[in-house]
Amino acid sequence: MEIKKKIWPRHFKEIEEGRKKFEVRLADFEVKEGDILVLEEFDPLTKKYTGRAIRKKINFVTKFNPMEFNDAELIKKHGLYGIGIE
Repeated sequence: MEIKKKIWPRHFKEIEEGRKKFEVRLADFEVKEGDILVLEEFDPLTKKYTGRAIRKKINFVTKFNPMEFNDAELIKKHGLYGIGIE
């Protein structure tokens, strides 16, 4: 299955350059290993798609609740890291 999602230019570039090897997304859709993630570059300033897209095969999926690790106020204050590993 193909899943299309918006991605901001900074993150698009990081994936395009091969530096970013993960995505953190709200789990409001179905996804499984083997699906194709189509990331469509979206400019938040103009609120328009740029026309560029990257297709990536999904090789790992995990679902988690960040509230299990910390309380909402700390997450709000500090944010979360997405950490890629090799």
